[in-house]
Amino acid sequence: MKNFLSVNDAGNINNLVKTALNFKKNPLASYALGKGKRMGLMFLNPSMRTRLSTQIAAQNLGMEVIVFNAGQDGWSLEFEEGAIMNGSTAEHVKDAAPILGKYFDILGVRTFPSLKNREEDYSEKIIQQFVKYSGIPIVSLESATVHPLQSLTDIITISERLPVKAKPKVVLTWAPHVKPLPQCVANSFSQWINAWGQTEFVIANPAGYDLDTNFTNGAVVTNDQAQALKDADFVYVKNWSSYKDYGKIIPVEDDWMLTKNKLAVTNNARVMHCLPVRRNVELSDEVLDSSNSLVTEEAGNRVWAAQAVLADILNGLL
Repeated sequence: MKNFLSVNDAGNINNLVKTALNFKKNPLASYALGKGKRMGLMFLNPSMRTRLSTQIAAQNLGMEVIVFNAGQDGWSLEFEEGAIMNGSTAEHVKDAAPILGKYFDILGVRTFPSLKNREEDYSEKIIQQFVKYSGIPIVSLESATVHPLQSLTDIITISERLPVKAKPKVVLTWAPHVKPLPQCVANSFSQWINAWGQTEFVIANPAGYDLDTNFTNGAVVTNDQAQALKDADFVYVKNWSSYKDYGKIIPVEDDWMLTKNKLAVTNNARVMHCLPVRRNVELSDEVLDSSNSLVTEEAGNRVWAAQAVLADILNGLL
């Protein structure tokens, strides 16, 4: 692959999963692959698991890694074409990205949506400008609409725990939160699960929280959480703000936090969450600390997802 921005860059998902699981067994199997190569990790917003797992993955492949917090370690960046830069931004991405392309062989970029302008966020303007101007492969460490490394991780985690049945049931359920969150993880999980095509996929969310159908086509969407959870094998819990009433928190009367009682109708479902998680808001302690929870295992798999992607890109650079 040239870039890794969404499932559209993944090629054969099962092959990526197989590569990732092989690295999990032998992390340094391709240590020579990245020798003499350098990766930059640019963060325009906070990160813990994505930052650390991608850094470890690159080092497992023999790469040198440099982490850079834009706006804190360097100049604040401008992304508007034709901007008159007489405000707070000091450097245009058109000037910064080509230089990063000289310093690095691969560049990882993490950015968040504004949650103010849906058209602008969903155009993926920021990460696309790094693609346009850097001249090197770009890896999304999360963008305005998707989080592909997380979604590949999720499929790896599900693959390791697949029950013996034709099509296990996977449910993505909305959960409450104290502040508006982007649709990135939910969009991306939906996109990847649909593209993978090996599960029965149901999305449960309150009225007013339907995701963009460009990401959910292929899934059953319902406002009935209890019905969605019935006979589920995997339950993925995530909050997102409204797509229709963009970036807003719409009041919800029903209780959508996942509890142990709600899991009673499932097929002893394994529970997933991308982390960080608001305990006893999104998920109860009794679920997170139970044997049903895969959240720690899932987070651990972030390394192998990133390593599989980076290995694929490095092979393309040979």
